[in-house]
Order: sequence, then structure tokens, then C-alpha cells
Amino acid sequence: MNHNILASILAANFAVLGEESQNVLAAGADKIHFDVMDNHFVNNLTIGPMVCKSLRDYGIRAEIDVHLMTSSVTSLIASFAAAGASAITIHPEADIDLECSIAAIKAAGCAAGIAINPTTPLTKIENVLPEIDSVLLMSVEPGFGGQQFLPASYTKISELKAILVRQQLSCKIVVDGGVNIDNAAKIIASGADDLVIGSWLFNHSSYAEAIAKIRRAIIN
Repeated sequence: MNHNILASILAANFAVLGEESQNVLAAGADKIHFDVMDNHFVNNLTIGPMVCKSLRDYGIRAEIDVHLMTSSVTSLIASFAAAGASAITIHPEADIDLECSIAAIKAAGCAAGIAINPTTPLTKIENVLPEIDSVLLMSVEPGFGGQQFLPASYTKISELKAILVRQQLSCKIVVDGGVNIDNAAKIIASGADDLVIGSWLFNHSSYAEAIAKIRRAIIN
């Protein structure tokens, strides 16, 4: 199975974000992971639709996976779709109508994802799994990059995988938070499909070498 590597540009050099995105894709990353934080749902403030459009205008053609860590999503769905987002992922922990928001993402022409925090039970999203394309399983508390992977995430990945198999769903499991060379193989072995990698990747002296290491680890 081909496991996608999503480069989380939250850890990139924002002064040269287009170049950083281009370089990490050329080095072997499959997609760009785009973290949107509103200083309300989480205690951080990051980037919005204009930056997504700027990456498209710069020439980024790979999929841009937008992760909304925001309390409000309705207006952002339309804005990010217009800006060139390929997929939009939202949180059930936010004060939103989850099913209506999923429908809005699909109507805007984007793949729909649900992100779930470490302390949120899988029962919170079980009823919408047939409607979505991916679950972004957070293996750290959302809000800041550079955190340590939470070991309890391995069990949660396995439990989610069992639910998807039992329901015969093709929804992908994407793991985000503290992913690095030391845990990537176990994350995949636990049932994950794709990996979001930020700080470990962008802090590496060679993006190509870092991605090659991860790929070797997850196919052995």
C-alpha cells in the first residue's frame, strides 16, 4: 500500500513559504498539510485562505490539505475551496453542525475530513464515518507544532482501523502530531494510512533524506 507523506508547513520558514513548499514536494512529500488556527478554538493564530491562494499562485500543484482548528467553519469552507484547497478537515469538538459542514465541504468540491483530538472518543465521529474521506487522528493536543507523540495514540489508531474494517469503509486514517523516524513504522503498523510530518521533517538538513528514511521505515 502507498502511504502518503503530508508535509506540515506550520514548521516551514514562512518568509519563503512558496519555496519551502516546492522544495519539500520535490524531495518526495506527497501533499501539503495546511494548519489553520484562529486563536479561539486553539491558543494560536496561523494562516488563512490568502496564503493558500498564494501557494497556488506560486505554482504549487500538489494537493493542499487544509486542517481547520477553528470555532467557525462555514465561511472558511467556501473561502478555502476558492483559494485552491483540495481537502478540508474539521473538528467535531468545535461548535458546528458536523453533518452540514461535511456536506458543505463536498458541495465546494473538496474531499472531507474529520480531525479528532486525543481525548475525544471515537464514538463522537462514528456516525459520520461513511460520509467522509479521511480521519485526521491527532496524536498531540492541537495548537502548536513540535510536541511529543502521545503513545496512547497507537491504541486509538488500531481501534479506529477496526471500526472502519467492520463497517467496510474506505476512509483513510491520517496521523498528525509528533511523527518522526522513531515512531512512523509503529504508527503505520497500528493501522494508519498516511502521515503528517512537520517539525522533524523541516528541521532536517535534507528534506529528501528525511523523507527517504521515513519511507524505508514504513515499508519494512
